[in-house]
Amino acid sequence: MPTAGSELTEMTATEARLRLDAREISAVELATAHLARIATHDDAIGAYLHVMGDVALAQAAAADCRIAAGDAAPMTGIPVALKDVLCTVDAPTTAASRILAGYRSPYDATVVRRLREQGAVFLGKANTDEFAMGSSNENSAYKVVHNPWDRSRVPGGSSGGPAAAVAAGMATLSLGSDTGGSIRQPAGFCGVVGLKPTYGRVSRYGLIAFASSLDQIGPFSRSVADAALMLGAIAGHDPADSTSADLVVPDYRAALDGDLRGVRLGVAREYTVDGMEPGVERAVRAAVDHLASLGAELVEISLPHTEYALPTYYITAPAEASANLARYDGVKYGMVVEAPTLRETYERTRGEGFGPEVKRRIMLGTYALSAGYYDAYYVKAQKVRTLIKRDFDEAWAKVDAIVAPTSPTVAFPIGARTEDPYQMYLSDVFTIPANMAGIPGVAIPCGFSDGLPVSLQILGKPFDEGAILHIADAYERSTDWSTRRPPLDDRG
Repeated sequence: MPTAGSELTEMTATEARLRLDAREISAVELATAHLARIATHDDAIGAYLHVMGDVALAQAAAADCRIAAGDAAPMTGIPVALKDVLCTVDAPTTAASRILAGYRSPYDATVVRRLREQGAVFLGKANTDEFAMGSSNENSAYKVVHNPWDRSRVPGGSSGGPAAAVAAGMATLSLGSDTGGSIRQPAGFCGVVGLKPTYGRVSRYGLIAFASSLDQIGPFSRSVADAALMLGAIAGHDPADSTSADLVVPDYRAALDGDLRGVRLGVAREYTVDGMEPGVERAVRAAVDHLASLGAELVEISLPHTEYALPTYYITAPAEASANLARYDGVKYGMVVEAPTLRETYERTRGEGFGPEVKRRIMLGTYALSAGYYDAYYVKAQKVRTLIKRDFDEAWAKVDAIVAPTSPTVAFPIGARTEDPYQMYLSDVFTIPANMAGIPGVAIPCGFSDGLPVSLQILGKPFDEGAILHIADAYERSTDWSTRRPPLDDRG
């Protein structure tokens, strides 16, 4: 009997891989089911900016040929959504900004090329906060993304589209980018797994830059094993990215054995803040205690410069954004608003092309880099950033990983924080330190509060993604949080 469409869209990538290789399902069936689900639900959710239907079906047919020939790679035939800050030759790349409306890249991002070479199926380009600047996915120039668990709530940001697509069964896996928590925070709000690799583990070539010293690309998935599978497919040195590390990529799935005996987990006293919701605090505390019951040793640690991570980030990231976004002037590509002089053309193009949050960050960054303020702001921020990294370096002498909440709250209502940027920025208070230090972090579902997902964050040593995936997998195996799905109308 044919497999029901809803069953096909709820499988993990690991399950799909087994069934594709056993010829129980075809890649075309899998892609068709996902495209149908997108057609049914995405008008209400808004996870996609561009659906690549014809591309997906052609890739799926090619994947079936590879499987039949015994030439399947781990990602062959797996349906994937791509955050719309990743360049693709066969679909627009807009960064959810009007200034890049209709832009077509002449090349693929390295991660896109690597997935394409493995035979992955691209369902479409997923929605995001404009230029990845935001914590709620309300800053997209085209449409707001709605949380599949409660459509009156945000999905988190900036990678809200990729997170919502996986949570709603509109992609098996997706790729996002994380500059200050933009993978982990939406993963937490949407009840899926989100992995930010170490800075340099994954090539940033072809990623539309926000803050170049912070940006990192990583996967969203329904299981830890799936995140390990996708990381293995995209990680590795890239000569086109001078910041990518020339290190061997381990077999991340080989480390997933469920055994936590002897693992030392740091619990930092600084990872509790005023305003943390009681339901979130209870769920995270229960998750940490559960890890201890599985054999892990809990070690109290201190990361004393944590309180400075947020202000340090909001000097560093806007400053780098100001430099990166200077290229959008209407001359070489993207939107142009003609004016009598070149200067006026620049001003009108940028004035009409950029949204309010992008303008806010450009102004903050330009101010921090301006004459007379560069040393007082940007240089001082880099010194504090060094202290934040040093805190983590000292912690690694005592622990193998650090556990913390992913966010101090569950997903908040759409519109609740748009008039209060400071409260919006506080959504990332627990995720930003990892970006400042360049370390890996994974967010995993660990419970619910008021019917909405709560997430545990596991932070690890540089280039030790295997360790945090190992810990996350052990927790996932012994709980059922990752099996929960949003109550969409065609699910039983």
